[in-house]
Amino acid sequence: MGENSRVTQAKRDLLSWLTKSERRGWIKVFEQAFKAIDDVLRKEAGCTTELDYTEQTSWLLFLKYLDGLEEDKATEAKLNGKQYTYILDKPYRWEKWAAPKGKDGKLDHNTALTGDDLRDFVNLKLFPYLTGFKQRATGPNTIEYKIGEIFGEIKNKIQSGYNLREIIDHIDELRFRSQAEKHELSHLYEAKIKNMGNAGRNGGEYYTPRPLIRAIVQVVKPKIGERIYDGAVGSAGFLCESFDFLTSRGNLTTKDLTTLQTRTFYGKEKKSLAYVIAIMNMILHGIEAPNIIHTNTLTENLADIQEKDRYDVVLANPPFGGKERKEVQQNFPIRTGETAFLFLQHFIKILKAGGRGGVVIKNTFLSNTDNASVSLRKLLLESCNLHTVLDCPGGTFQGAGVKTVVLFFEKGAPTRRIWYYQLAPGRNLGKTNPLNDADLAEFVTMQETFADSPKSWRVDAKGIDQATFDLSVRNPKAGEDVAYRTPEAIMDEIALLDAESAEVLERIRALL
Repeated sequence: MGENSRVTQAKRDLLSWLTKSERRGWIKVFEQAFKAIDDVLRKEAGCTTELDYTEQTSWLLFLKYLDGLEEDKATEAKLNGKQYTYILDKPYRWEKWAAPKGKDGKLDHNTALTGDDLRDFVNLKLFPYLTGFKQRATGPNTIEYKIGEIFGEIKNKIQSGYNLREIIDHIDELRFRSQAEKHELSHLYEAKIKNMGNAGRNGGEYYTPRPLIRAIVQVVKPKIGERIYDGAVGSAGFLCESFDFLTSRGNLTTKDLTTLQTRTFYGKEKKSLAYVIAIMNMILHGIEAPNIIHTNTLTENLADIQEKDRYDVVLANPPFGGKERKEVQQNFPIRTGETAFLFLQHFIKILKAGGRGGVVIKNTFLSNTDNASVSLRKLLLESCNLHTVLDCPGGTFQGAGVKTVVLFFEKGAPTRRIWYYQLAPGRNLGKTNPLNDADLAEFVTMQETFADSPKSWRVDAKGIDQATFDLSVRNPKAGEDVAYRTPEAIMDEIALLDAESAEVLERIRALL
């Protein structure tokens, strides 16, 4: 190696060391700030759950991010000899009300609001001002609309202005101007979402285990240029992991990066908290203005979906066990109160011909004998090639307490053969022993060739009962006992039959 080569290599090593050193510094600051914020929120009377902690951290992070975004755009405009028009008026910018700085670059305590003054400014001036952006925005995919949507749906729950000041000071320590900084922050934010999911109650509905999502993405293999959709977006885990999957390929052109930013990821979310978390999560992963719409996906009539509305890829874990109103059910050819069944119809309809789907659903969908379940299985098998069913063990979804399967299908051709895989990590899954990437590695590898093994097998579509279209997971190599239905499956079917009976009786009463 020549002298110049040794010098060049030394410079690379030094740069690498500095980058790693910087990264360690960021991680330490970020971790300390997040921990300090949670410690303050635990003292706050208005915040009692992990859901509250995540929500309150999210709106403050969003405003801090927005401030950095505007400053970057103003600097870019100035370098190009142009003038940048700020989204927020000066009194409502972070650097004015939240963290005014003195000449030394430190917080100016003489002008910084605190106590009741700070709380009243946020509640009576800031939130109403930001809410008004929804009416003034040119469309739902603009950053202005998202500002209005976020602040019109949530409220400041931090009742103590002194606690609020302390939290703002910690948020102000965070920097996510560079992609590397955003990357580190995104990991911490994901950890907060995971904690929220583990907290029980309704927190789990926003969180799908990331190893499972990554495996689904690896099987579906989205490509740059394809439009990827999740109509039950939750915390946007599927979209974020798809973004990471596509960017990890490397060698992306400027055109590719623009496509990923503006014309690749789409989602809809009904619940306010999940909407806010989804927006923030996607921003931290590097998507500046996420195409997430705050709406109830199921209110869209399937008959109104046109070719221009369709997507290349659907990735989702729709909520199950919920019940939709009868007027919502009218939007679907197969009418049922089960939310997940309505979502599955929506996903099949909104896929393009040749489009691919990876959808999590309760495993009882495969075997229930009520009319809706049978009709939906028939629709899936006849309109799509259901090529893979991943059977997930109990405990995959911490706190949810239900067994699930993942359906992988391609629209436009009927099912000929289904490959089943029973995921068996060899241990009981739970909060302290969660699913990991290694647990799913064999599945991802074997799925490429639909390999045969003690945990996998194939079923010919011709052998499926044409009256029930039963798709139950029955491993032919595991003995007859696996064919028995679980008590949970039986109870689910009873509940669905009861609901159907109630609807029939209601129609009869209406006719009398």
